[in-house]
Amino acid sequence: MKVVTVTDGAEEFTCNAYLALGDRRSLVDAGAWDGVVDAVRKHTDDLDTVFLTHQHHDHVEALDAVLDAFDADCAAFGDHPRRTLPLSDGDTVFIGSEEFEVVHTPGHAEDHVSFVSETTLFSGDVVVHDDGAFDFGSFGRTDIPGADRETLIRSLEGLLDRLPEGVEYMYAGHGGTFSGDVRSVVERALERATRREPKYPE
Repeated sequence: MKVVTVTDGAEEFTCNAYLALGDRRSLVDAGAWDGVVDAVRKHTDDLDTVFLTHQHHDHVEALDAVLDAFDADCAAFGDHPRRTLPLSDGDTVFIGSEEFEVVHTPGHAEDHVSFVSETTLFSGDVVVHDDGAFDFGSFGRTDIPGADRETLIRSLEGLLDRLPEGVEYMYAGHGGTFSGDVRSVVERALERATRREPKYPE
């Protein structure tokens, strides 16, 4: 499955928005960049679904523009006025050309979900490979409203329980993409999170 980070050219702060190409052309998160619609159109004229990992502003600010441009469905765990496909923990969805399980992973945001296939993890902000705070295994902020470190730790533990051994591609909400032993990245993030140290010391 080909995955393109369509927010690579953004100059303003945004999450990574990923275009997964295949039978079900999908966008994982819409980002907060005005140019995301044009970036998607460089690769496809049609978009089936936008999947939201969660609804923080940097992940949904461009959502209306994307949905209006492509008349796409919006799949989300939490309520949203544009949601057409409600997601629940354990659901099966098709992103690009692969089947993914929806895993509820709160802690950074209550409505946060990750998408797991036999080869790929779309992790949103619950776990990140590198984000400026840590390299090789970081985790979402828990010092913001609606976040909770203990809940995030349980989410990382649950994600590991449901992560197949063969997963080798990780697409996170921030930082770079990762190819390799994804389990080791999640395990490292869990280790750091359980220290209860602040992610960004003052």
